[in-house]
Amino acid sequence: MNVRPHAIVALRKVGKTFDSGTVALRGFDLAVSDGEFVSLLGPSGCGKSTALRVVAGLSEASEGAVEWPGAADGAADSIGFVFQEPTLMPWADVSANVRLPLKLAHVDELQARAAVAQTLARVGLADFAGAYPRELSGGMKMRTSIARALVTEPQLLLLDEPFAALDEITRFKLNNELLALWQQRHRTVIFVTHSVFESVYLSQRIVVMTPRPGRVFTEIAVDAPYPRDEAFRTSVEYAGICRLASEALSKAMAERGP
Repeated sequence: MNVRPHAIVALRKVGKTFDSGTVALRGFDLAVSDGEFVSLLGPSGCGKSTALRVVAGLSEASEGAVEWPGAADGAADSIGFVFQEPTLMPWADVSANVRLPLKLAHVDELQARAAVAQTLARVGLADFAGAYPRELSGGMKMRTSIARALVTEPQLLLLDEPFAALDEITRFKLNNELLALWQQRHRTVIFVTHSVFESVYLSQRIVVMTPRPGRVFTEIAVDAPYPRDEAFRTSVEYAGICRLASEALSKAMAERGP
């Protein structure tokens, strides 16, 4: 595997075997360019989330290497991670939840307040800074989680099926908001999903994975321009790319691991 131009991170022949003996990844190759939006698409249990955690440093690869071209300390300067569940502190309001990464980093209080206020405004939660998680809808909880990941201005944003549990209308809305944030901030995004439709709508490139042990089956370029909207979602072009991705996923699921 060749490192892509201006790659921010590259996984080379990465394998991950858990203590239980389960082999989640084997020979997994992935390179992501600076500013790119990439989706990892595959069935549940194929190792998508494991790959994301290896990138984040939350899980150590059993074999292979994770490389950070151009990073002096061997890792991204800053990584934001959005989990499948919002994982908010129920006793803290929205502002305090979003401020948590800055508090852990010992950021000056005035600077932290300004960053939190700016980020909440960016995700449409400025009027809910004092609300508690129990008072929020599912979509608002996920916006809070995204704000918490964004408040440190991360170089790389990792999202692990963040919208999977939401209704379709809310999911579509948050897809649009995520794309707007990505275009505004020019960050690199790796997005995990098992939805063909979501991957095509969001991504510049879709990485289709095989069943466990996960590896890259194929990649699909989505050349449709941004910004994307409902016109794209109902277009012949979108339907055609979804068909290609669906066919690739079906073939990948028929693969047997080495």
